[in-house]
Amino acid sequence: MSGVLVAGIGNIFLGDDGFGPEVARRITAEPAEVPRGVRVVDYGIRGVHLAYDLLDGVDALVLVDALPGSDPPGTVSVLEVGRDDFPIAGALGVDAHDLHPTAVLASVEQMGGELPPTYVVGVQPEGVDEGIGLSAPVAAAVDGAVAAVRRLVCELVANRTLVADRTGAQSCA
Repeated sequence: MSGVLVAGIGNIFLGDDGFGPEVARRITAEPAEVPRGVRVVDYGIRGVHLAYDLLDGVDALVLVDALPGSDPPGTVSVLEVGRDDFPIAGALGVDAHDLHPTAVLASVEQMGGELPPTYVVGVQPEGVDEGIGLSAPVAAAVDGAVAAVRRLVCELVANRTLVADRTGAQSCA
């Protein structure tokens, strides 16, 4: 595998934690809008699956997830994260019952892989209590997050230092 991997992560049974899967679903609903060399996957809570896919190698990873913080619910943020953001990497094993994104990404190196340049498109959740469906502010943020993912992916595809010509990607203009 190579190119850019966009990974929607989260639990659809925990309210706004289903944000990542919903954004991935919206993006894949219009496959013509996804440049060649970009793969969009709804991993949901299958974090170990994501870790194994990363072992195959990607040029860049874009995670889409609910991110706790102090911003108002529905606030979309784009962050670049790196190895230093996963300080517990040496202490972790792969545990199918511990699917927190930090644990999954930290486990990639333990399994012999290398974490690619990684970005997070996240939303401030209103709530992650049991229940299906996004809160109103988070649901309203999905279109903005889709646009943010598309902009980021276009930048990554255009940046030849991350994604080589082998992707065959076309302009995102």
